[in-house]
Amino acid sequence: MQKAMNMKFLNIKACCAAIKNYSLARFSTLLLTIFGSTAAWADYDVNILPPVTPISNQIYGLHMYILYVCAVIFIIVFAMMFYSIFKFRKSAGAKPDVNFHESTLIEIIWTIIPFIILIAMAIPATKTVLDMKDTSNPDLTIKVTAYQWGWRYDYSAEDFGFYSNLSTPWSQIGQPGSPATEAKGKDYLLEVDNIVVVPVNKRVRLLVTSNDVIHGWYVPQLGVNQYGIPGFIKDAWFKAEKIGVYKGQCSQICGKLHGYMPITVEVKSEADYAKWIKDGQAKWGKGAALTASNSAPKADAAAEDSAKKFTLAEAKDHGEKVYAANCVACHQLTGKGMPPAFPALSGSKVVQGPMDAQIGVLLNGRPGTAMQSFARLNDTDLAAVITYTKNSWDNNTGKIAQPSDIKAARKI
Repeated sequence: MQKAMNMKFLNIKACCAAIKNYSLARFSTLLLTIFGSTAAWADYDVNILPPVTPISNQIYGLHMYILYVCAVIFIIVFAMMFYSIFKFRKSAGAKPDVNFHESTLIEIIWTIIPFIILIAMAIPATKTVLDMKDTSNPDLTIKVTAYQWGWRYDYSAEDFGFYSNLSTPWSQIGQPGSPATEAKGKDYLLEVDNIVVVPVNKRVRLLVTSNDVIHGWYVPQLGVNQYGIPGFIKDAWFKAEKIGVYKGQCSQICGKLHGYMPITVEVKSEADYAKWIKDGQAKWGKGAALTASNSAPKADAAAEDSAKKFTLAEAKDHGEKVYAANCVACHQLTGKGMPPAFPALSGSKVVQGPMDAQIGVLLNGRPGTAMQSFARLNDTDLAAVITYTKNSWDNNTGKIAQPSDIKAARKI
């Protein structure tokens, strides 16, 4: 009996030793990972991104100022606490003062000091907020309209506008049941097809609104985080003082693809900006195509008119690109969707049914469901994507939607 108990004790002791050695090994590995790699520390940034506008510089300065104030408060409070714990510990013979009474002077002091600290923080913060809201005297005005899930930018003075959507390929993102087949790129989920371009050292005013739900136009380095609210136009401004490319994202949880609404702003010299404006007017101005994606073939982009006649092969080729840019996240590459919220298009009665019914769904959406209106796409894109869905997966209708069909349906 005693021998069995000794063996059991030895086994327990051995297990404890093994666990201890394993824990020490894991802890050593963790320390080596954290402190042993200088390269890892070199890339470990904990602060906000470098500011490039007057407002973002103020925000950065305010951030650092309040951080220092909080650090000083932390040091003073914890120093007093640890001093009291050490000085008045029981082992040193300290005894509690059972006759302790309130001190009016101390209460006045610990009321006045926090009040002064808050005022010292509030004054620069108020100045920054007031400067953020002063959108007067802009050199350039851009209207920003948010959609589920993308952006439209209108340069009203230059008489053109365009849509900007995520351009990271779904082969990098992956889908449920279909993992990513490509390595993630450098700007994963921050890539867009059409970039917002502004001139350096010019005051840019943004008029931000939304077509559906509340979105947030947020570019940290520019110091702008403005909500887009349906039915309202909110304004913000920035003046980029450094040429470069600055990235942001939608800052409001706006739906299923909230994380797929990146923003890219490129700041150019005045000469380069003037050239971009000229190219933009030719590409997106009156009489030019307003395509949803730069990935569309130039031949299609040059022929955005209702008289265009697609062949089945042409429509499917262009429609596949439109589908990848606008539909694949909900309805999947396989067309199987994610029922019940996102029904399958493969084998769908609507897709296989009359042309007019499917055109109506894309133009008007389905109220009360996640299916939004895609009337913002041009006639060619809509005709192509309808043709693609009608002749892909389990759908082999042979039907072709033409841009003229979409144009006619818009007038109804």
